[in-house]
Amino acid sequence: VNGFNLAFSIRQTHPKKRQRFVEKNGRCNVQHGNLGGETSRYLSDLFTTLVDLKWRWNLLIFILTYTIAWLVMASMWWIIAYIRGDLNHGHDPSYTPCVANVYNFPSAFLFFIETEATIGYGYRYITEKCPEGIILFLFQSLMGSIVDAFLIGCMFIKMSQPKKRAETLMFSQDAVISQRDGRLCLMFRVGNLRNSHMVSAQIRCKLIKSRQTPEGEFLPLDQCELDVGFGTGADQLFLVSPLTICHEINPKSPFFDLSQRSLMNEQFEIVVILEGIVETTGMTCQARTSYTEDEVLWGHRFLPVMSLEEGFFRVDYSQFHSTFEVPTPPYSVKEQEEKNSNRLKTHIYWIILRRVVHVYNKSIVLFMHHYTQ
Repeated sequence: VNGFNLAFSIRQTHPKKRQRFVEKNGRCNVQHGNLGGETSRYLSDLFTTLVDLKWRWNLLIFILTYTIAWLVMASMWWIIAYIRGDLNHGHDPSYTPCVANVYNFPSAFLFFIETEATIGYGYRYITEKCPEGIILFLFQSLMGSIVDAFLIGCMFIKMSQPKKRAETLMFSQDAVISQRDGRLCLMFRVGNLRNSHMVSAQIRCKLIKSRQTPEGEFLPLDQCELDVGFGTGADQLFLVSPLTICHEINPKSPFFDLSQRSLMNEQFEIVVILEGIVETTGMTCQARTSYTEDEVLWGHRFLPVMSLEEGFFRVDYSQFHSTFEVPTPPYSVKEQEEKNSNRLKTHIYWIILRRVVHVYNKSIVLFMHHYTQ
C-alpha cells in the first residue's frame, strides 16, 4: 500500500539442502584432504596437534604413553638385575644387589612405581654399589619430569580452553532487514547468558558468496567484509545485555541492490564472529554462527527483551529469537535512491519550467504594454 508492503518471512518452501560454510553452532564445515607430505608439519608442532585432538584420543594417548613408559623403565631395572645376577641371589643376606628385594619383573615394576611416584623407599631400595642403577635413576627422573610436563601440560591447556564459554554466547536464530533511523539495515541479535563479562568484546561479519570477476575467474567462496560499525566503534560491544547488531545498507554495502523479491533468488551466507576475553580466565574466546539467505527475514524486527523491575533490569530470553512484522519498502536501497533521484529531477524540472513560463508571461505583458503606448 502506497509503495510499502507488510513484510513476511522469505523462507523457501521447496526442499533444498543448503550446504553451509559455517554451521549454526560455529563449526566450520571444511575438511582438508590430499595433504601428501604436508602431514609432517603436524609433527613439527606436536603439542598443538595433541591439544587439537578430541578428548577420547587425548585420554588414549595419555594412558598409552604412561603405560608404555612405565613398562619400558621397569624392564630396564629388571634387565640390570638380570645382567648383574641379582635374580639368582634373591634371598642371600651376604649378597648386595643393585636394588634390594627385586626378584622378578613385578617387583622391578613396583620399585619403579615407588621411585616415579616419590612414595618413598621401604622394602625395596637402590644400593650404593650399583653405578648403572644410579645412572638409570637419574635418567628416569629426567624423563619422568619431561613426560609429566608434556602430557599434564597438554591436558591442562585442553581443560582450560575457553571453547565451552562460547556455548553461553547466543545469536538470534534469524537475521532481519527493516528500517532503523530512516535507513534500511540488516540486523541480528547477540547475548551473553553468564553474569561474567566478555572483556574487549568485538564482532565481525563476513559475507560468503560466489561471484565471477570481469576477467572470467570464478570465486566459489568469495569473502566480503560487512561494516557493523568499524568507523564509529559500534563493533566494540559492552555485552551485559542482549544487543542488536546493525549493518546499514548503503552504496558501499554488498546488499545495495538487494530487494525483497531478489532475496528469494539469492544464495549467500553471512558469517558472524564474536571475540572477547573471558573475564574469569583472561583467555580469548571466539563464538561463531552464520545466516543463509532463507534465514534473513525481510520486514521484521526483534521483540524487546529488556524490562525494568524493582531495582534491576530483567532480560527475558524466551523472546530472544522472536520477531514481528513491520512495514518495510520491498525495494532495494539502490531502487529507492533512483526513485528519489528521479523525483528530485522532476521537481527541479517543474521549478525551472515554472520560472521560464513566468519570465515568458512577464515578457509578453511588457511587450503588449509597450506596443499599446
